[in-house]
Amino acid sequence: MPLNEMKIRNAKPQAKPCKLTDGDGLFLLVTPQGGKWWRFRYRFDGKEKMLSLGTYPEIGLSDARERRFEARKLIALGIDPGEVRKARKAARAESATNSFEVIAREWHGKFSPGWSETYAGFVLDRLQRDVFPWIGARPIEQIKAPDVLAVLRRIESRGALESAHKIRTSIGQVFRYAVATGRAERDPTGDLKGALLPKNGGHHAALTDPKEVAPLLRAIDGYEGSFVVKCAMRLAPLVFVRPGELRKAEWAEIDLEAGEWNIPAEKMKMKTPHLVPLSRQAVEILKELQPLTGESRYVFTSGRSFARPMSENAVLAALRRMGYGKDEMTGHGFRAMARTILDEILHVRPDFIEHQLAHSVRDPNGRAYNRTSHLAERKKMMQQWADYLDGLRAGAKVISLRLSENADT
Repeated sequence: MPLNEMKIRNAKPQAKPCKLTDGDGLFLLVTPQGGKWWRFRYRFDGKEKMLSLGTYPEIGLSDARERRFEARKLIALGIDPGEVRKARKAARAESATNSFEVIAREWHGKFSPGWSETYAGFVLDRLQRDVFPWIGARPIEQIKAPDVLAVLRRIESRGALESAHKIRTSIGQVFRYAVATGRAERDPTGDLKGALLPKNGGHHAALTDPKEVAPLLRAIDGYEGSFVVKCAMRLAPLVFVRPGELRKAEWAEIDLEAGEWNIPAEKMKMKTPHLVPLSRQAVEILKELQPLTGESRYVFTSGRSFARPMSENAVLAALRRMGYGKDEMTGHGFRAMARTILDEILHVRPDFIEHQLAHSVRDPNGRAYNRTSHLAERKKMMQQWADYLDGLRAGAKVISLRLSENADT
């Protein structure tokens, strides 16, 4: 008599395994431990064979019957369903062996002994963070140019243009290694020429190499022009806000005791309030400036009137006076400097950086984060960033910082 759901649910374990038959070779094996296993008994080439069809309740009665039907169709076509299952399992194992991540790690292990320890770490870290989560598990021969471009677009979208180009190079090297070892037909990254924004793709020139940033910081310290402008330039790399937000900063927005700068929504490009954690170094700069402009509404006052903020060209003009051309550095460039180094060299979590840049960042449910999201992590980041810049300024060898990839989001 065929089985039904009630009979299956009510089946109790016995001292020995017992079978509940449904017909046409399908039965449910109830183990003494209470497990319920679907089995299909069949004959092929004169031999009796057994095929496992899954467990109940994960596989219900109708699903088990469907699997029996598919197996019987194969038998009618002269195909052993047991051999088909073995072949599929072997194919899955081969695909896993030839996944992009497996081959990439093999490539890295083969060539990284010839690299510096730091560079080898950077290459593997970039792959683990920006590539493996998206295409790492896929068989490498199935990955096409649009798949690689989608990976690179994610990196490009957070403004890390240098990283996008470097990761494209690494992906290409992995593919060429796979071609050489017979596991891929071609390198699809060659089809992406011109698909990414150029490395200097922003409209605002910026210094993003630490070797170039260090002399800039020292030049700012030695600036002999307006003290107000000098303080603005010293603070700019520490807070990396937009130039208009910096020059219009008001003392009423700043809490030196708490080490916070609360910028109201009407001043922000995205029209949402923004909180800037102030490092110890940033607070010191503001305290130096407070005796001079503290009676004014504005932190950075105009050279002509304490009632107005400094000119929008003040920082730009100071940079030119220091010898930095328009194609080298701008006031807006301090944002690109921070974003690039924090992401590509210090390996800070991208969402922490994006929050601090006041870019639109959403949670997994599509909701916008508020101004205090990840505040503890951002405070830590801003202090470590300030310490890193101090190290560059002094010419010290600064060790990369890492904020936890597993911090709560």
